[in-house]
Order: sequence, then C-alpha cells, then structure tokens
Amino acid sequence: MTLNMGPQHPSTHGVLRVVLELDGETITSARPEIGYLHTGIEKEFEVKKYQQGVTLTDRVDYLSNLNNNLCYALAVERLLQIEIPPMAQWMRVMLCELARVSSHLTWLGTHALDIGAMSVYFYCFREREEILKIFEMFSGQRMMTSYIRIGGLALEPPRGWHKVISKAVDQLSRGIDEYHNLLSSNPIWCNRTKGVGVFPVELMLDLGVTGPMIRAGGVMMDSRKDCPHTSYELFDFDVPTRTENDVFARFEVRMEEMRQSVRIVRQALAGMPGGPWQADAPHVVLPEREKMKTQMESLIYHFKIVTEGFRVKENSVYQVVESPRGELGYYIVSDGTANPHRVFMRTPSFGNLQALGAMLEGEVIADSIAIMGSMDFVLGDVDR
Repeated sequence: MTLNMGPQHPSTHGVLRVVLELDGETITSARPEIGYLHTGIEKEFEVKKYQQGVTLTDRVDYLSNLNNNLCYALAVERLLQIEIPPMAQWMRVMLCELARVSSHLTWLGTHALDIGAMSVYFYCFREREEILKIFEMFSGQRMMTSYIRIGGLALEPPRGWHKVISKAVDQLSRGIDEYHNLLSSNPIWCNRTKGVGVFPVELMLDLGVTGPMIRAGGVMMDSRKDCPHTSYELFDFDVPTRTENDVFARFEVRMEEMRQSVRIVRQALAGMPGGPWQADAPHVVLPEREKMKTQMESLIYHFKIVTEGFRVKENSVYQVVESPRGELGYYIVSDGTANPHRVFMRTPSFGNLQALGAMLEGEVIADSIAIMGSMDFVLGDVDR
C-alpha cells in the first residue's frame, strides 16, 4: 500500500509530505517531499541591504531566531572586520543559550504530545513562556526579536535584566529535572522510544546529520567547541553524547543540553563584562537616539545607514554556529555594494531530514511519528 502522510498531518512538525510504501504495518520505503513552505528567503537577501537582512534570519528557524541572527551577524562582521565588545559577545551567548532551551522545550512538549504524554506539554510551555517574556523585555518582541544586529545588539540591555534571568534559570533548572523524571521512568514512554529509530552513524555522517541527532550516536560534534565564536571558548560546558542512537538517546541528549545551557547562562550572569554593547563603527551601527537628536554628525550617519546602507568590500565568508538542531552555516558573497550578492544557508534541519527516508525503512508505521519527532526539524529551516 502507498500512503501519503501529510502535508496536513499535525505530527509532521511543519508542512511536510512523506510518501510511505507499506507491507502490512512495516514501512518498506519512505520519501520525504519538501517545498510546501518555500519562502525564497535566500533570494530575498539579494534585494535587501545588509542590515535589513537580519529580519529575514528570524524567520528561517523561527524557534531559534537568535542563533540565526548570530550566524548572519558574525559572517557580515567578518567581512567588515569590525571588533565586537566583550559585553555584546557575552550577552549574545546568554540569549542564544536561552533560545536553545526555549527551542528544546518546544520540541519536548510537542514530541511528548505526539506520543501521548499530554501533561509534559503544558509544563514545557509554562517554562518557555518565561523565556519569551525575557526576549520581549530585551527587544519588544517574543519570537522574531532581531535583537542580535551587525555590530552588536539592537538595544541596550534593559534595567533589571540580571534579576529576571536569574529567577528564570532557577525555575528552569528545577523544571528540567521534573520533566526528565516524568518521562525517563515512564514505562509507556520507554517502550515507545527505546530501540526505536536506530540508524548507522556512518550513514548519518554521509548524509550530513548534525546536532543532537549525531551526538546521540556517540559523535562529539559541536560548533561551539569545534569552531569557537562569540567568546564560547571562555565558558565551561560539556557536550552531552549517548551511544544508543535511538529516540530515547536523542531525548536524553537534549535534556542534558538544556542543563548545559542553564550552566552557561549562570556563568554569563556571574561574569558579564561591562562596557559598550555595540562596536565602535559609526558607518555600520546606528547612533544612539539621544545623540541623533542633538548632534548633526550622528543624524547624518543615521540617515545614510538607513537610506543607503553600508558597503562591504568584495569578498566571501562562511560562518558556522551551533543551533538547537545542529550545525548552522551562512555563506555570504559580497560584491562591493550595500546588498549581499549571495546568501546561502547550510541549515541543520535540511541535513537531518535527508536521513528520514532511510531511518523509517523497516520500522512499523506506529513508530514513524516518534522517529520523526526525535529529529526535531523545522520546515522553515528546510524550505528557504
């Protein structure tokens, strides 16, 4: 029997169609078909100025927009050869790790709901709500924050941010242990996840699988350690791995990743350096509004940046960061104008989704949703 799963299926985590061929209840062939959510974001960059492109990066992986902001900003900053102040770097790390926890909480709640554990969904979104309130406090937006900008941050960190984040991470730390205990000893959860979705690590590497998926197979691959950026080398954290390479192992890796993210945020809270939150680059960074109102030079810079943008010397760069789903890379080609000539994104969801067909073959259809959920792909991250 040939069966279409999607594109409307609520458990496919986005607008995805998977064409299944079945022999009884066993999947003999699975072919993911993408393109239902194609946005054209990569092409859109070519008609936007560099600073306008930040808002596009928010909408690629909408569950971890700050990681996309960061990757794009780092790539353009390398092209411009500008130095980012320590405070801005540490603040970027702290907010990206909060975004990682928020993304994993969304995954855990929806993944548990797919398998039938409804309570965990409400608990996860309770904690995620506190993180979204922090993002709103910093940027005025809950999800599409555009807070990490070329040259630093969009706005000065708000008053009282330290106290609010300290309280939130204390709550997160307790919550993560609570969710782990709820599921790891639940016999239904264990039966639905242990030994399910096992896949050869060598084939995963060939297909470009990264992130928690590959780390659940015992490969310690993390861009924060392998290609340090944004002062990550100054933070003490571990890269969790497992060797079972099944759905349960992926669950455990992400649970431990949330604990490590909380650990990084605590270090950022304790050691946040003082100083400016934007680079000293008046031709790139918008001047402060108060200066713009009183200084003619600042007003001119503001007008020119907003209307004309800033030119970037002809060059190309590839920048990598670690998103919640795996290795995220931006390849940017500049042609000397204020618009990028080409922006290509190496998104982790696209690489991970390539393994779905081979991973589903030989499994029973009842386990297909658990396997797909364990991949944690976002279709906006696939169809650019």
